[in-house]
Amino acid sequence: MIDNNVNLVSKLKEFSIKPSIQRIEILEYLMDNRIHPNVETIYSNLVDKMPTLSKATVYNTLDLFAKKGLTNRLYIEPNEVRYDIRKDAHGHFKCEKCKKIEDVEIYNIETDISKNGYNGIIHAEEINYRGICEACAK
Repeated sequence: MIDNNVNLVSKLKEFSIKPSIQRIEILEYLMDNRIHPNVETIYSNLVDKMPTLSKATVYNTLDLFAKKGLTNRLYIEPNEVRYDIRKDAHGHFKCEKCKKIEDVEIYNIETDISKNGYNGIIHAEEINYRGICEACAK
């Protein structure tokens, strides 16, 4: 556990985030649970381990992580923000039945909107799919 905490502290410092026990625990949860959780999911999974943890702390930590570029915010559904620790180019699939969100690899999608005369600054590109996952379809 000590080696893992050292790695988590280094990761936070890499993104200019001051390490705290709460931030380390939330980062560890994101690294160990690649389920694209929301604030409520993270809070409910950590509160037993950290009884003084508040939802506000989880929200503020995730907001900081996103602002610093450590995580991405996912807006797959209206009024729902989820968080993704994976930073490489990939898409997401949300099952309409079980609500699980899975990473999907994206191949050979090339976009260059500047060819259409758009000269703005792009901060994010998202590819999201909805449907019924393989497990639910059986």
